[in-house]
Formats: sequence, structure tokens, C-alpha cells
Amino acid sequence: MTRLSVCACVCVCQQTSSTWSSSSSRRRGADPRGRENDLDRASGSQPHIIFILVDDQGFRDVGYHGSEIKTPTLDRLAAEGVKLENYYVQPLCSPSRSQLMTGRYQIHTGLQHSIIRATQPNCLPLENVTLPQKLKAAGYTTHMVGKWHLGFYKRGCMPTQRGFDTFFGSLLGSGDYYSHYKCEGAGMCGYDLHEGEEAAWEQDRGLYSTLMFTQKAVSILENHDPRRPLFLYMAYQAVHSPLQVPARYLERYKSIPNIYRRKYAAMVSCLDEAVHNLTLALKRYGYYDNTVLVYSSDNGGQPLVGGSNWPLRGSKATYWEGGIRAVGFVHSPLLVNKRTKCRALIHITDWFPTLVGLGEGTLDEDMNLDGYDVWEAISEGRRCPRQDILHNIDPMYVKAKNGSWKAGYGLWNTAIRAALRVGHWKLLTGNPGYSDWVPPQTFSNQMLTKRWHNERVQWDRGKSVWLFNITADPYERTDLTQRHPHIVKKMLMRLAQYNRTAVPVRYPAKDLRSNPQYNGGVWGPWYKEEKLEDLESERDNGLLSNHLAKRRWQKTKKGKVRRTAD
Repeated sequence: MTRLSVCACVCVCQQTSSTWSSSSSRRRGADPRGRENDLDRASGSQPHIIFILVDDQGFRDVGYHGSEIKTPTLDRLAAEGVKLENYYVQPLCSPSRSQLMTGRYQIHTGLQHSIIRATQPNCLPLENVTLPQKLKAAGYTTHMVGKWHLGFYKRGCMPTQRGFDTFFGSLLGSGDYYSHYKCEGAGMCGYDLHEGEEAAWEQDRGLYSTLMFTQKAVSILENHDPRRPLFLYMAYQAVHSPLQVPARYLERYKSIPNIYRRKYAAMVSCLDEAVHNLTLALKRYGYYDNTVLVYSSDNGGQPLVGGSNWPLRGSKATYWEGGIRAVGFVHSPLLVNKRTKCRALIHITDWFPTLVGLGEGTLDEDMNLDGYDVWEAISEGRRCPRQDILHNIDPMYVKAKNGSWKAGYGLWNTAIRAALRVGHWKLLTGNPGYSDWVPPQTFSNQMLTKRWHNERVQWDRGKSVWLFNITADPYERTDLTQRHPHIVKKMLMRLAQYNRTAVPVRYPAKDLRSNPQYNGGVWGPWYKEEKLEDLESERDNGLLSNHLAKRRWQKTKKGKVRRTAD
């Protein structure tokens, strides 16, 4: 891979205390097989892994980032562990989840564009090995509680078909926190709470989902043998819209005049309490001393519904820092250096090789992972193997009217939405999305569109390329494209190199068969592949006209060829 003549990422972990001696082992290899285990575990067993992924929590929306929202549990867990202060995810739900599950960039799974929608015959491609599959092969019991949002159009896409022993939660990207219903347009409404691969009617007591998911997780911990390694993926629905929360949490934020911010703050507090109850259960049932807990948001906050990324620029669904720089930390008694801030460049794809390595699993070289094993960088403050991040290349999003090959020096069409980080440098092309800074005082009782104190960006009009030194300018206020055209050219070349490795985009049209009314009122798998021999049999037995059989046969054959090509 071509290297840029720019400063590389250096992992700098600011240590305030250390209770364990540094391990001599290294975790930089692509394959953890045969490595000495650097976790000093009295039991000698693989660590339990708890991964908490929350939804739409803004960068500022945690106490230790200066928020007015009270998060005592998150603050304490982060303070006692390692705060990840240079940590990146994707700007939307499905992209972040797909990269967590596979350790691969979107351009390598075909999920470059938008999210996986409930009505699309689409899901995380089945040829991709998932994190739970790898941990399960290493001897882990794997459980998922919460939001899937990686597609479900056929049975093979369901969580229990992708490596999880059990699943309790929702398949869609959002829904009512109490009734668990979701509409995807007029006449497209259905129930979305599942136990395994079936609707969880009997388990549904109308409980608020944050509380319900936590109760389920505690039950899993209570009934599992802590002597056996456990992987628990807690994918909370909170704090994604709709803004719903039990009244008792709202009372804490009467002083916030903006109703959206008030409800959002209450939802974050409820989430914080849920994490508190989860950690209490880890201690109560004998897991805590041998557990690695990772906490991460899936993308930036959405100011339109109360989230805040201040002082970062932009919001959810954008490639500005406010959309992709996330709240994240690791809490574990097994950390070598505790109570530290790690400023290593870390990306959500890194959890795949890192956690498989911790779990003593195997990584085959032909997996072509984009993630790195970053455990030493987090736990010991060693140099980080990651030097760049491809935030994304979305060839379907070409809304930059002034983008062109000419603006990209003939190296890249700057109409294409793309973002790349290399060392200190970040390059954006196309239309990165909503680009304002939204300060805390924004959340008055006025609507967002009527705010007088929002910082409007006028100089961006007509642009299709931006360059920032994120280390020196984390708030993306000073565009350096004119000052460093040589850096721009080298990064455009790097984008072109990445793009040559991309697979075709998977973003199929809406399938009307997805309507829950055809599935007992439940969102769930609807796609059934017809076998060619079955159609020929129907035709031969007179059940189909020759014309209809020919059309269906051709359609099935075409689909079979296309799926084989994919």
C-alpha cells in the first residue's frame, strides 16, 4: 500500500496510574494463533466479552465530555478503564454494525450506500464470517440482545443464523419503545420483537425496551456458567428516536427548556442506569473479574432530536467528525494500564480481530480484514498498528453539483461522496452532509430551523473537496486544500486505490412481499427462493401455463445467476 509523506498515527495513552506490569507479548499479528496470552487471569480461562453498542449517542452526550446529562455509571466505568478519545465508527446504523460484525469496510461487503431498509431483500452478505461465529468456534457461548439492523429478508440473514446461540430483540432500525411496532410507510406496519426467529408475543409485557433488554441480559448472566466463556452483544435501541422514556427520568431534567433535548437526556440517563444494573449482575454472578467490557456508540448524535456532538462539526449521517467520532471506552480488571486516555487511531472494524484475539480464536489470512488487533494499544499504550481509516466511498451518492474529475486533478471524481483519514490528515469529497456546528445553547425552546446562533457555513458552497489536519484542527474549521495540494493529490490517489478493491453496491429496490400483513403482522423473513426443478414440475403437471412458467423460470434462473456472481 502506498504510504503518504505525512505523519503517521502514534498511539499515545496518557497514563495516570498503573497497577499491572507490562506484558511481554505482542498482538500485532494478523493471526492470534500460537500467541502467548497476555492476560494475567487467575482462572486461566478465556475472558468474557460484553460489547455494549448504543444508538445515536452524541459525542458530547456523556458526563466526562462535559455534558449536562448525568451519566455517573458511564463516567465511572470509563474513568476506571481506558477512554478511547480518537475512536471512529460509521455515520449510520447498518454500516457501523456491519463493520463490527465482519471487521471489513463497507466497500468490501457491498453495503456502501445508506442503511439496510426493512423492505429491501438485502442483508449482511452471507459469505462474510461474523464475530460471533469466530468466537463460537473458539468455545464461546454467544448471545445477542437488542437491535440487529443487518437485514432479515430470508432466514439465513437472522442473528441466530449468523453465529448467535440466542437472540432477543428487534430486526429493524427503530420502532416504538413500548409496543415494538414499526411502520415503513402507509400500510407497511408490523410487530418487531423477536425471540430467536419467532415473534416474542409471549415475552412482551409492554416494557420500555431499555429496561426489557437489560432484564434479558441479566437473566442470561444468571443462567450461564461463568466458568465457560461468554460473548454478550448488547445492542440497545436507545437513544435512537422516537423520543420515549418513562416519566421518572424526565423529572431530572425539568430545567432543560427544549423538549427534544429534555427527553433525549432522560433516555441517556435511563441507559446509564441500565448499564449500572448490567455491571452489578456481572459482579453478582461471578463474571466481572474475568470480563472485558467495550462501550461504543454506533454513530454521532442527531441535533434535530436532541443529540449533541459539540464541539465537533456535523451530525449523524455525515462524514464530518460529529457523525463519525464516537463515545467509546474499555472497562476491565484485565487491562494492564487502567485510568488512562488512549489517543490511538481506532476504528470499529478493529473490534473483530481484537476480540477474536482476546478470545483465543483464529483468523485466516484469506479473510482480508480491514481491522487491526489494537489490544496492546488500548491496554498497554503501545504503538498502534492502524495509520489510516477509509470512512467510506459511496458511488451512489453523487449530489455535489460542482464535483468533477477536474476538481480531483484527474485522479478522482469529486462528485462522489467519500472520506479518508491518513495520520493527521482527513480528506472529504462530494457532499459530506449537514456541516454546521451546533453549540449547547442551541437547545432552547425554539425549533432548530429558527435558531439565530447556529454557525452557518457559507464558504462551503460550490466546494467538493476538503482537507483538514484533524490533530491540530479537530473541529474542522480550517480547510487546507489550497495550502497543501500535494497532500490532496496523494490522498485522492489513495481513494482511487481503495476504490479498485470495492465490490458492487448492494442496494435493491423495495420488495412488496416484505409487508408484515403477509406474515401475520410481524416483520420477518419473507423471501423464498423457488427452485427451477419445482417450477418445471408445476408446468409439467399443468399447474402453470407455459407462458407463466417460462417467465418465472427465467426470473428464477436470472436471480440464481446473479446471486452466484455476487
